[in-house]
Amino acid sequence: MIDITQDIHSMTTFKRNSSGLMKRIKKTGRPLVLTVKGKAEAVVLDAAAYQDVADHLDAIASIRRGLAQAKKGLGRPVDEVFDDLERES
Repeated sequence: MIDITQDIHSMTTFKRNSSGLMKRIKKTGRPLVLTVKGKAEAVVLDAAAYQDVADHLDAIASIRRGLAQAKKGLGRPVDEVFDDLERES
């Protein structure tokens, strides 16, 4: 979650103090919102937080693909899947 009192900075501030702000990101785990002329333009995350977001997005995309396939009737009955899994073990 972003703390609006600490995690929103201008791009100019980030350029001048990138090392200090990167240390804050790593310490807090919170993203940093960078602004240009008062408008949010970019978000900086540490690598672990980015990986977590990417993993969640991949999972959501997989669920959406599965739901779309199910709507098209492309799935298999759950009992059939579990029977196959039991045979494999």
